[in-house]
Amino acid sequence: MLDIKVLGPGCANCRKLEELGREAVAATGREAEVLRITDMDEVLAHDVLKTPGLVIGEKLVSPGRIPTTATIAGWIRAA
Repeated sequence: MLDIKVLGPGCANCRKLEELGREAVAATGREAEVLRITDMDEVLAHDVLKTPGLVIGEKLVSPGRIPTTATIAGWIRAA
């Protein structure tokens, strides 16, 4: 199973990115778990200085922005 982490304090942008991540998982049909990570030590461990951050399969793919569902789906397919 693929782990997808949304990194941030739980702000509106973080919640939006989590929603888009779940939509992208559904669009790809892959088995994945979307986790919301709010612990700032863990966020900083992924070198995210601006939130929200998106980690797919332990690789930081998007720091500090909200990509489209299609872009996230492409990253999921590539992971």
